[in-house]
Amino acid sequence: MSAVGAVSSCSSLRSCVWLLKPGMQMSSFGLHTAARCAAKDYYEVLVLGGGAGGIAMSARMKRKVGAGNVAVAEPSKTHYYQPLWTLVGGGAKQLAASARPMESVIPAGVEWIKSQVIALDPDKNCVWLENDIKVSYKYLIIALGISLHYEKIKGLPEGFNHPKIGSNYSAQTVEKTWRALQDFKEGNAIFTFPNTPVKCAGAPQKIMYLSDAYLRKTGKRPKANIMFNTSLSVIFAVKKYADALLEVVKDRNLAVNYKRNLIEVRADKQEAVFENLDKPGVTEVHQYEMLHVTPPMGPPAVLINSPVSDENGWVDVDKETLQHKKYPNVFGIGDCTNLPTSKTAAAVAAQSGVLDKTISLVMKNELPVKKYDGYTSCPLVTGYNKVILAEFDYNAQPLETFPIDQSKERTTMYHMKADMMPLLYWNALLKGYWGGPAPVRKLMHLGLK
Repeated sequence: MSAVGAVSSCSSLRSCVWLLKPGMQMSSFGLHTAARCAAKDYYEVLVLGGGAGGIAMSARMKRKVGAGNVAVAEPSKTHYYQPLWTLVGGGAKQLAASARPMESVIPAGVEWIKSQVIALDPDKNCVWLENDIKVSYKYLIIALGISLHYEKIKGLPEGFNHPKIGSNYSAQTVEKTWRALQDFKEGNAIFTFPNTPVKCAGAPQKIMYLSDAYLRKTGKRPKANIMFNTSLSVIFAVKKYADALLEVVKDRNLAVNYKRNLIEVRADKQEAVFENLDKPGVTEVHQYEMLHVTPPMGPPAVLINSPVSDENGWVDVDKETLQHKKYPNVFGIGDCTNLPTSKTAAAVAAQSGVLDKTISLVMKNELPVKKYDGYTSCPLVTGYNKVILAEFDYNAQPLETFPIDQSKERTTMYHMKADMMPLLYWNALLKGYWGGPAPVRKLMHLGLK
């Protein structure tokens, strides 16, 4: 998948500001720094980003360097468990279940800087925040996530003001997916995958399987033509799981069209325009009764042309240690990095355990020895009680936790996805106690010997 190109114009960014605002307003508990600027101008560890990676690492770092010595820069008031949005879009969960006030997840003793990062200056060990405020650090952890670019599709984001269209990738549009599914009468139900890197690469097709199940349950499936238009040449990157998904597609009479990239939405006419990536300049127009959009994505604007980033704008880190390739006191985790693996919360969990060990040794002036193998996971929801649990490494080889064939649809894996993983996320990962399933996998395999 190609990287996102130039940054959108200011006017384009303004047009989609509504998509970036917190979707829910929560009450304030007053647990952390409430000022818009930094409480101090220097921290031993400064974390940029209050997502899964940033919060997990701030908890781990506080235990290393002590309360008051770690800060998180994050302007958002709400923290979302985004993996739940697949189920929200399919009507199986409520959006409120995915949200908590940011101040409730930032560890006590970690300063919360409610400000956006404007620039990074790793040569001077500092960052610049809004209102021309400078904060210096000894160690920097970059966990800024990935940016959504609905505006790169002509007709969006304003097209979301119309019915029949939704997107599980935004708190502001995920519930529109469920409404579009409920309102479906007859015609095309179209699900898209963009020509850019994305977070949770399985999510664009998960909602298709849920929609198929819902339409069957409500008796509308005979009147529905369900299609997955993906910019990729395969349905999934790992052959074992791709083969299983193709069987699901065949059994449920779903149409998969490869190398098709959504470039325009004419929401007033309920038309979606796709470019054929194999035939430059050739487009196709499809009428839709329901449209689920996976937006183009790219690195946060502050990272584009930054000293810490590669030529595509991703934080340039060693793929095994997560230490920056040029600046030894700078580290990256999660979606904002150029790690060649899928961008998922499961990957963040595994990375957090490795990065914890890396930073510990760097603080002792020792070389990192713990290596990240690229582990990531994608619970492929194929129905309201079915999941194929994909787990794999940098080489797109299965790296499974359980001593079963995880390419088969299983109800147990669905309940793990829907019920157990949220608990693990809130109570273990964000508190810095969960470093992925590697220890579980090791115990499982030892038990089989």
